[in-house]
Amino acid sequence: MREINASVTGAWLEHHAPGDRRFLKIGDVGLEDGEVLKDVTIAYQSWGELNAKKDNAILVNHAMTGWSDVAGWWPSMVGPGLPFDTNKYFVVCPNVIGGCQGSTGPSSLAPDGKRYGSRFPSLTIRDMVKAEIQFSDVLGIEKYRLAVGPSLGGMRSLEWAVQLPHRVGAICTIGSSAVATGDQIGTWSIELRAIKTDPNFNNGDYYEQDAGPIAGMGIARRIAHLTYRTEAEMDIRFGRELQGDDTGRYAVESYLDHQADKLAHRFDANTYIALTEAMISHDIGRGRGGVAAALESISVPVVAVSIDTDRLFPVRLQAEIADFAPHAAPLVTISSPFGHDGFLVEVESVGNVIRTALDLAK
Repeated sequence: MREINASVTGAWLEHHAPGDRRFLKIGDVGLEDGEVLKDVTIAYQSWGELNAKKDNAILVNHAMTGWSDVAGWWPSMVGPGLPFDTNKYFVVCPNVIGGCQGSTGPSSLAPDGKRYGSRFPSLTIRDMVKAEIQFSDVLGIEKYRLAVGPSLGGMRSLEWAVQLPHRVGAICTIGSSAVATGDQIGTWSIELRAIKTDPNFNNGDYYEQDAGPIAGMGIARRIAHLTYRTEAEMDIRFGRELQGDDTGRYAVESYLDHQADKLAHRFDANTYIALTEAMISHDIGRGRGGVAAALESISVPVVAVSIDTDRLFPVRLQAEIADFAPHAAPLVTISSPFGHDGFLVEVESVGNVIRTALDLAK
C-alpha cells in the first residue's frame, strides 16, 4: 500500500511514530445502527498510577478536535499538584472511535487491509461511550472517580452519568449540552458541506489520491473557529487591520488561515465528518422520555460549567443540565473573553471546578 502524505490527511498512520500513545485492542463494538465495528483499537495516554483498589482513576473525554494527549491540549491541568493531580490520581484519556490519532476511525485499516474511507459506519455519542466502556473493562477500571470533558467530551461524560451511574463517582461537563440545538446543527451542517464539496473528497475515498479535501476541511475549521471565539475578541484583536504582507489579507483572515493549517497537520476530514455528525445526533433524551426525564434520572453528582461568552454552547444549555439533574451542584459560569475556547484558556478557574467535582465524587 502506498504511503499517504500530508496533502491527503493529517491522521496518525501506521508508519508514524506513536509518541507517548499506547494502543489497546477492545474487540468488536456493536453500534446503535446495528453495524459492528470489528477489532477496534483505542489509542490512549495516561498519567499517574492506578492504585491497588483501582478507585483513583479519572476519565478525561476530549473535545471534537482533541486527542489523547491532555497535557498537550489542556495546559497546566495534568501533573503533580495540578487539578488532575498525578500524585493522587490515575488520569486516562482515550481517543474516541472515529478519531484519527490512533483509535479506529475512517483513516484506519479495515479488516480487508484497505482504509475504511466511505465504508466507515455512522457513529453516535452512545457508540463512543460504549467503546469507552469496553476500553475501561480491558484496563480493569470498574469505576472512575470522575468523568470530565469539554464540548463533545461533555456530551460523553453526561452519557456516562445516564447510562452507568454505578461506574462514575461524579461527572463534570464543560461548555456542553444535553441535546444539539438547531443553531448548532445549522452551523455544523455548513462545515460538513464545505468538506464534502471539496473536489478531492471523492465521497470519502481519498486516501489513495495525491491530495485530500484539505481545503474543504480548512473552510470548515475557519467557520468553526469563529464559533469558538467571540465577536468582541475578533474585533478588538484584529478589527479591520491588514496583515501587512504581500497577500492583501486582513489580519483576521491570516489568523483563520493559520488555524486551518494547524488542523490540517493533525486531523482527518472523514473524522471531522464522523465526529460532527455524532454531535448533531446528540440527544440525551432520545428513547428515554425526553431531555428532562433523562437528566432527572441521573443519580450521581453533576457539575455543569458554562462560559459566559460562549456563542456555540450558550449558558442556557448548561443551566438546563444543572436545573434538571437532581444531584447537580449550582451552575458554574466562568467569565472569559475567549468564548467557547475559554475552557482551554481559563485554566485556573476550570481547575478549581475540577477540584470541586473531585471532592463531590461518591
